[in-house]
Amino acid sequence: MSVLTDRYTAEREAIDAGLRAAASRLPAPAARITAYHFGWTDEAGEPARASSGKALRPLLTLLAAKTVSGDWRAAVPAAVAVELVHNFSLIHDDIIDRDSLRRHRPTAWTVYGVNDAILVGDALHALAFEVIAEAGGDRAPAATGLLAQTVRALIEGQLADTRFEDRDQVPLDECVAMSEAKTASLMGCATALGALFGGGTPQQVEALRDFGCRLGLAFQHVDDLLGIWGDPAVTGKAVYSDLRNRKKSLPVTAALGSGRREAAELARLYGAERLSDAELHRAAELVEVCGGREASQSAAASLTEAAAGVLVAQHLQDTAVEELTSLAASTVGRVW
Repeated sequence: MSVLTDRYTAEREAIDAGLRAAASRLPAPAARITAYHFGWTDEAGEPARASSGKALRPLLTLLAAKTVSGDWRAAVPAAVAVELVHNFSLIHDDIIDRDSLRRHRPTAWTVYGVNDAILVGDALHALAFEVIAEAGGDRAPAATGLLAQTVRALIEGQLADTRFEDRDQVPLDECVAMSEAKTASLMGCATALGALFGGGTPQQVEALRDFGCRLGLAFQHVDDLLGIWGDPAVTGKAVYSDLRNRKKSLPVTAALGSGRREAAELARLYGAERLSDAELHRAAELVEVCGGREASQSAAASLTEAAAGVLVAQHLQDTAVEELTSLAASTVGRVW
């Protein structure tokens, strides 16, 4: 099942226009790298039609606003800010993980160098706060505070993720906490900001934040599955990318902690300095044999169902809630 973001043409066009307007504020060298990263230009700076990603998080912001007010337009600046934060983290993550591909193209740091890519990530981070502060009105203090809290959580999650690579054993609850910080927090921020800019009550804002956080954790389970078994033609990343980088992802952590005899073989492979293609294939088999694949699939489905449940009795727009939950279900279903 594909993610149902393409049907939201008007919303995606508004997000894209907001991103381009924000990027135009940057110094020319940073704007050029930003345009390449978002797929607007090629390496030479010429116009291109490369993928800018699914725009899932900013779409969640707009649909969350729609559940409150029936309209998404007032939340466009919040959606743009969320997408700027997301892409600042992606640029930095690519450097940390030494990933050479994103969205089927060379990553920004491989094209323009590590130093410039780091600085552009920093610029997008700052730009996000400019956008939301300028458009927030009397909501600006709450919105900027939520965004700042979320960035701190992202950094906490990334720090935990990188440190897991140097540890032989990582309990599953620690891996879940890392994923909540690194991924779920931003989705929770996206939906909360949508509710806030849509004029929601504190209870509605909190319920939609809860929805986004649960969906975010489900999304991470799916992303971790794709990091092992995803088709590079679809994911834009190399096959077995997470295994190659020794990521203590959710399915891997579940498999290592399964207590099965095969988990010891998986641990030995994960302790090797470098894995051959055959060993990477075997590691993927072992994650599945030890129940890691099934555990993440089951958790993703349960979390998505629970996310929909938190929106009940919140006096939200029924049609918009259906759109939001359908988008969530399609996001989780993309691995099956």
